[in-house]
Amino acid sequence: MAKRVYETWKGRNKFILGGRLIFGPDARSLLVTILLILVPVIIFCVFVARHLWHEFLQHNVGYVILVVAIVFTIYVLVLLFLTSARDPGIIPRNLHPPEEEFRYDSSYDIGGRQTPSLQFPRTKEVTVNDHTVKVKYCDTCMLYRPPRCSHCSICNNCVERFDHHCPWVGQCIGLRNYRYFFMFVSSATLLCIYVFAMSALYIKVLMDDVDGTVWKAMKQSPASVILMAYCFISLWFVGGLTGFHLYLIGTNQTTYENFRYRAENRINVFDQGCLNNFLEAFCTKVKPSRNNFRAFVQEEVERPTPSPAPREGVTAEDLSVDARSKVEDDLDIGEDLLKISQRRNIDEIDEDIRSRGSNGPPNNTLDADSVLGSDHRAPTIRSDARRSSWGRRSGSWEISPEVFANSNVTESRSYVAAKEARQ
Repeated sequence: MAKRVYETWKGRNKFILGGRLIFGPDARSLLVTILLILVPVIIFCVFVARHLWHEFLQHNVGYVILVVAIVFTIYVLVLLFLTSARDPGIIPRNLHPPEEEFRYDSSYDIGGRQTPSLQFPRTKEVTVNDHTVKVKYCDTCMLYRPPRCSHCSICNNCVERFDHHCPWVGQCIGLRNYRYFFMFVSSATLLCIYVFAMSALYIKVLMDDVDGTVWKAMKQSPASVILMAYCFISLWFVGGLTGFHLYLIGTNQTTYENFRYRAENRINVFDQGCLNNFLEAFCTKVKPSRNNFRAFVQEEVERPTPSPAPREGVTAEDLSVDARSKVEDDLDIGEDLLKISQRRNIDEIDEDIRSRGSNGPPNNTLDADSVLGSDHRAPTIRSDARRSSWGRRSGSWEISPEVFANSNVTESRSYVAAKEARQ
């Protein structure tokens, strides 16, 4: 049965609903983020907004305070879901390296022979806004990364316009979800400000009701104090992140580019002016995904291995002569080793016969030699030696098990012949 793309995906992503939703490998951290949003809002609705509802019954102001908190929280969670559960801009990896970029280089083996080897450049130059930019080759995805693309080591994918991998949303932030990520962070900042302001308002209402001090009001509503402290700390995080990304959008940078190239003083070839940068970030159409995770996997078509081109000054006939001489050397090595093995076996048989005090004729060893050296066995030995020579890998060799099997059979036959001659 044919499998779907998400079932054979080589990245570390997690898929649910049959590949309809894609998450990062650390998707469990998303549950922590949801709890950090929901728990304070629930406390706010129960201990603060409910009392404010009774304080501002006229003109339905109390309802508005509660409804705004609930609706705004749902909006933030939706943005979080859109950021975390969609393709951030993953570039499909290739099944083979790009053949059009192959180059042929010369290398030397152990024997001193010059052999061609396939090479291709690690970088390539492309033009962006009339500026030359170098793009790197990704060994994992076997492709040249487009400009502003980087390989995420956590998700194990190349992502277009890679910004960073956010552990709080459990997903890479890239071309297709950066807009939702910024809206999520900025909305979370506004939610913190709203909860902080309404909690402070409730403290003020309590002070007016009891004609007391701030401390007395805080004792009557400790939940408000906790919420104010929580929102104040959260504002340093989400508020600072919002301000930083406003700067990145205005200068058309990514977090990855800012941290990596800031010290190098590179020219930002993507900067189009502050207004155009904001229009590009928020008003352009989100590109469709390059991956169809629910599609069936197509059977891979075998591609012929590119043959090395002849080197300068070396003809194709010379290359064939080198290859033929290499094979002949392997055959000679295999035959010599086999002869050495046979000679050792014969010596052991002769020593065994002499140790038993054989009275047979002196031509017993010659009979064993004639058995081993007969024309009937020669083709088999030649064939096995040829097969063993092809087992050579990276300058080492090994004799196939069949050669040892034939050698053992020959040894047993010679031993029987010698024993019969002794009797």
